[in-house]
Amino acid sequence: MELTREQRILRMVRKTLGAIARETAPQNGEEHPLSEQTFQDMRDCFGLITEREKELAEAAGINTHLRPGFADKPSNSKVVSLDSLKSNL
Repeated sequence: MELTREQRILRMVRKTLGAIARETAPQNGEEHPLSEQTFQDMRDCFGLITEREKELAEAAGINTHLRPGFADKPSNSKVVSLDSLKSNL
């Protein structure tokens, strides 16, 4: 699926904001170089980007409620042998 221009812009802005956050993260005991207001503005931008990405996905008919699963998670399904079903008929 090809991304729209808006989706590409949102992805790039998210990536750039994330890089700024990582590169300006203070080392042990240092004060953060960004003001609290700038930090909050970045959080708000991430929130707006997420909301718009969700709106675009829903408009495209993409399910946004899927969550990742773990390979070692116990399964609720039960395997039944077809031979056992035939013998019960």
